[in-house]
Amino acid sequence: MSKMIYIADDDDHIRNLLKSFLERESFNVIGFPTGDELLERFTDTPCDLIILDVMMPGHDGFFILKEIRKTSNVPIIMLTARDSDADYIMGLNSGSDDYFTKPFSPIKLVTKVKSTLKRQEDLMSGGEVSRDDNVLVFADIVINKKTKECTIGGKSLPLTPNEYSLLTYMISNKDRAIPRIELLDKIWGYSTEVETRVADDTVKRLRKKIKDSSASVTTVWGYGFKLVDKNSDGLEN
Repeated sequence: MSKMIYIADDDDHIRNLLKSFLERESFNVIGFPTGDELLERFTDTPCDLIILDVMMPGHDGFFILKEIRKTSNVPIIMLTARDSDADYIMGLNSGSDDYFTKPFSPIKLVTKVKSTLKRQEDLMSGGEVSRDDNVLVFADIVINKKTKECTIGGKSLPLTPNEYSLLTYMISNKDRAIPRIELLDKIWGYSTEVETRVADDTVKRLRKKIKDSSASVTTVWGYGFKLVDKNSDGLEN
């Protein structure tokens, strides 16, 4: 069954261009000129992935993103004409799965849509990111893969989809250091190390969220990251 994708962008040309490229790849696509219209449709009829512009009439894309994240972990890719670190970080912190700055390559975006949907399928079906056991445990962190819930010392730990995927993957590979390029491939779907900031920023946010845990994400300089137990390894944040 073909995946359904919603696009919200007030630029008719961009919206129709993306619709055309995605439909060539056999996706079902519905475009909306505002995020408010997309949100109204999504509330009634959820889709498989959302492409969301930031600057639109009515509520902006960040507002729509936060509203959707209250009820759904549907993959969301943000589009913006503004190329600033503040927008980039705000999008990731709010729970977006990726971030594209206009102008962009429609082919590259279609490739990202495919890899994002594949990663979502792996998460839901217990693929590479999550292994056979329903519960992952590391130090005082417990992840229930059926409910997608994470706790530290019994207390709930709210995570964005990317943070959840990263922590799950690191616990599943806790016995080794993981290269950045591997994280970019397995979590974000990048085949080459061209956008390391997304991995570094997610690790930075994850570190803050687990700062009270006995687990810590250490940097292996020039290589990647490793999950360690401070009680066992004698390490500090």
